[in-house]
Amino acid sequence: MEKIVTRRQVLSGAFSTAALALAGCTTSATLPPAPEPVQPQVDSSFLLNYGPRPQEEFPLPAIDPRVLAPEFRRQRVAYRTDEEPGTVVVDTSSFYLYLVEPSGTAMRYGVGLGRQGFEWSGRARIAWKRPWPTWTPPDEMIARQPELAPYSADNGGMAPGLGNPLGARALYIFQGNVDTLYRLHGTNEPASIGKAVSSGCVRLINQDVIDLYDRVRSGASIVVT
Repeated sequence: MEKIVTRRQVLSGAFSTAALALAGCTTSATLPPAPEPVQPQVDSSFLLNYGPRPQEEFPLPAIDPRVLAPEFRRQRVAYRTDEEPGTVVVDTSSFYLYLVEPSGTAMRYGVGLGRQGFEWSGRARIAWKRPWPTWTPPDEMIARQPELAPYSADNGGMAPGLGNPLGARALYIFQGNVDTLYRLHGTNEPASIGKAVSSGCVRLINQDVIDLYDRVRSGASIVVT
């Protein structure tokens, strides 16, 4: 007896086959790889300016771009001033240091300042500068923080290194022949740039203070406003 296949049976069979096929694809399909974590966008100038410095006496690690805001990164800017080229200008209100250049420009660096702001202002000179300096806290600081006594002048100060508060370079500020006890110096705490957190001196990223050190001559004028 001839078997009659109804339209309903044909459609039912087709749906069953399709369901099996779909089921087979689902179970055998390869899941796509998980997306890579999103990294902050870093341009070539950041890598050039803030990459590692393995050639230093104490090799410096690269700076994490997430902790150094773009506005505080080293850059050349338009800058109108009556100051002579080569003069350093510290603008304490904006946490910027400018190195005056010819033709109306300046190299601008982000800085960190003392907790109460930079307590000294006026005109002075950078009497001398040192790579990887020894840190000698003044007696007044030791009186407030006796735990710093091992680094007193009598004890030879703190040896250079990544843990030294003066960082990779220091530039010493004098008025006439008198040491103001203020410094332009490096720091290994990039998150402090743009903030008032240090003990009173002007701190820069170690990579920035190296750049400044190489550009500034001893005896250059400095103006703090």
